[in-house]
Amino acid sequence: MVRTEDILATIRMIHEENFDVRTVTMGISLLNCRSEDVGKLCRRIYERILSRAGKLRNACETLTAKYGVPIVNRRIAVTPISLIAAGHGHDGFLKVAHALDDAASELGVDLIGGYTALVHKGMTPDDETLIRSLPEALSETERVCASVNAASTGAGINMDAVLLVSQMLLELACRTAERDGFGCAKFVVFANAPEDNPFMAGAFNGVGEAECVVNVGVSGPGVVKGAIERSREMNPNLSLGDIAEVIKTTAFRLTRIGELIGRELANIVGAKFGIVDLSLAPSPKVGDSVGEILQTMGIEAIGAPGSTAALALLTDAVKKGGLFASSAVGGLSGAFIPVSEDIGLSAAVAAGHLTLEKLEAMTSVCSVGLDMIAVPGDVDAETLAALIADELVIGVVNHKTTAVRIIPVPGKKAGEQVVFGGLFGGTTVMYIRNAGCSHRFVRHQGRIPAPLTSLRN
Repeated sequence: MVRTEDILATIRMIHEENFDVRTVTMGISLLNCRSEDVGKLCRRIYERILSRAGKLRNACETLTAKYGVPIVNRRIAVTPISLIAAGHGHDGFLKVAHALDDAASELGVDLIGGYTALVHKGMTPDDETLIRSLPEALSETERVCASVNAASTGAGINMDAVLLVSQMLLELACRTAERDGFGCAKFVVFANAPEDNPFMAGAFNGVGEAECVVNVGVSGPGVVKGAIERSREMNPNLSLGDIAEVIKTTAFRLTRIGELIGRELANIVGAKFGIVDLSLAPSPKVGDSVGEILQTMGIEAIGAPGSTAALALLTDAVKKGGLFASSAVGGLSGAFIPVSEDIGLSAAVAAGHLTLEKLEAMTSVCSVGLDMIAVPGDVDAETLAALIADELVIGVVNHKTTAVRIIPVPGKKAGEQVVFGGLFGGTTVMYIRNAGCSHRFVRHQGRIPAPLTSLRN
């Protein structure tokens, strides 16, 4: 039986607290599009995407009207392109990138992911070709997003790939200098990348996924913040355990709505329903910030002592509430802390409260990692590689997904402002302490071995 208070709570979540389905992402397998002729390959990719995702836009609009829940982003993820375009060389990979972009444009989706290579244990020549094509592929397209899985708990960290990625990031930043290096915002490097992640830039349709699947990313930082505030008004003596219970109950409601919409959407478009990703994904709007949740919990300056503990409490409670609500939880699930996309975190960086080192510590307990971080444009590739390796090793050792989406901003130094616009927001360029002091370590290259905890069989 549906209770009146549950209906009223849902209405409030939508109209007052920025609740939305942040993204629906259709995963599409391109495995049977492969061809020895690159022109035929591109045509097959374009036609496959249009045939499978042709109903996506109208279906999202229908469900938004039916339930009143905004669906903010429509996205597509495809089979890793390093597998699909293998053997076609640098120019062939670029043609495939443009075919993906053309299909996304025709369908009116926001982003398309899957320009991806999985290199956690080693690189094939085609993997390396894809990585070296990143500067051109991401600067010449509008909607294509790319990712590289460079580490896993079972394999360790491929430092050859990490250094190559860092070099390509600097070139990509230069190619998109007129947009403050924005091309780098469409690329992420992972440890333990999930195959069913609906969030960009890291979404791809893994080879273990169905031929066509719908994954949903639910978001509601404002809802969680509002719930804590109301509970505190009713009981000023809330304990941390009480706060965790409030978050769990709220996450349960968010997940129920997300799964309802996801399953109905999958039925309309003729796809399988995949997962609900529980991640609290912020936006640059006031009241839609993970950082503001931490402040509501009592962390007056984000980055102060206790910030990591508060974020751990939040992430754990979101996962527990969501798991009770659905048996189809996947993706990343927890809490995102993308600096430029979160008004609370961005303000903390500008005020000097949140440093790169503290942010890295906080990533050990959240869903992803160093996300949407702007750094000085004169950073060198070895320092970038060392930063990436530090974040990836957190995921490798702790059996979790971590990732880095870092943006070297050409011509700007620490403390200067950068604005990317839209959901990407803006932030302050962060200072990298002791830059240039990791060169000898990174230049050893090779592979950092898997940790002892990887031996679980």
